[in-house]
Amino acid sequence: QVQLVESGGGLVQPGGSLRLSCAASGFTFSRYAMSWYRQAPGKERQLVARITTNGASTNYADSVKGRFTISRDNAKKSVYLQMNSLRPDDTAVYYCNAYARLFGSDVDHWGQGTQVTVSS
Repeated sequence: QVQLVESGGGLVQPGGSLRLSCAASGFTFSRYAMSWYRQAPGKERQLVARITTNGASTNYADSVKGRFTISRDNAKKSVYLQMNSLRPDDTAVYYCNAYARLFGSDVDHWGQGTQVTVSS
């Protein structure tokens, strides 16, 4: 079955770094654009970063540009989010998403999320 399993979250001090990982299984990973979303308490889920199927193109939310880097390894069926210079307002549950347009339909897969807390 389809699975996206995030890891790497935790508690970090402001200015610190974390690297999130998302391991995929059960679908053809290389056919999907991969994204990281986040949701803070009381707020809507927002897109953080996205990477195309072959990794050639990325885009980021303005709030994380220059601090976060998304990457993928199709051989390992994994996507990563390197987060540097973390701030308290980066605190959220971070979700991995896989998206593809297949046979005329939008196909989305979601992970269960990993908590990131930035606090001193």
